[in-house]
Amino acid sequence: MKSKLIILNLLLGLLFTSCGHQPLPLDYGYFRIDLPEARYDTYQSNLPYVFDLSQYAQVKAAYPNEPYWVNIEYPQWQATIHCSYKKLNHQELATAIEDTRTLVYKHTIRADAIAEEYFENPEHHVYGILYEIKGNAASSAQFFVTDSLHNFVRGSLYFNHLPNGDSIAPVNAFITNDIRRLMESLTWK
Repeated sequence: MKSKLIILNLLLGLLFTSCGHQPLPLDYGYFRIDLPEARYDTYQSNLPYVFDLSQYAQVKAAYPNEPYWVNIEYPQWQATIHCSYKKLNHQELATAIEDTRTLVYKHTIRADAIAEEYFENPEHHVYGILYEIKGNAASSAQFFVTDSLHNFVRGSLYFNHLPNGDSIAPVNAFITNDIRRLMESLTWK
C-alpha cells in the first residue's frame, strides 16, 4: 500500500513539474464591423460644385474664413474627410497639385505603400487623383479634383483615433469608395 502511495505521489509530482511552460499569448482580435449598403444623395449647397454624398455622412463648415472649406463627417465611425476649395489661375494650379503630392508623400514614414488612382471625366471637366495610403499612416486616403483651369478641390481622410490599418480596414474601404463616388459625380457650377 505504501509503495502505491509513493508511486502515485511521484506520478503527480512529475505531472505538475512537466506543465511548467508559459501559456502562449492569444492573438489580438478586432470587433466585426457590419457595414450598411452604400447609398447616396446629390449634395447641393453654396459650394461651387455638386457631388454625391453618402447618406451616412454629414457636411459641416470647416472654417468661418473659408466659406468653401467643409468637413464630411462620419460620426458612427469617427472619421472625417477634410475638403478645401480654391479658385486658381493656371500657374497656381501646378503648385496646388505639387503641394497635394508633397502632403501625401509625407506619410511614407508610416505608410506601407501609396497607390495612385487617376480619374478623368472630360464631359464635366473633372480630373484628379485618389491616393490610397496603406498601413498605419495618419491619413488613409487623399485626393484632388480640378477642371485644369480655375477650380481645385483637395480632400484627406482622417480617423479620430490612433491609426491601425488592420482594425479600420473595412470602414476605410467603405469611405474610400465614397470618395471615389464623390470624384465620379462631381460637377462644377
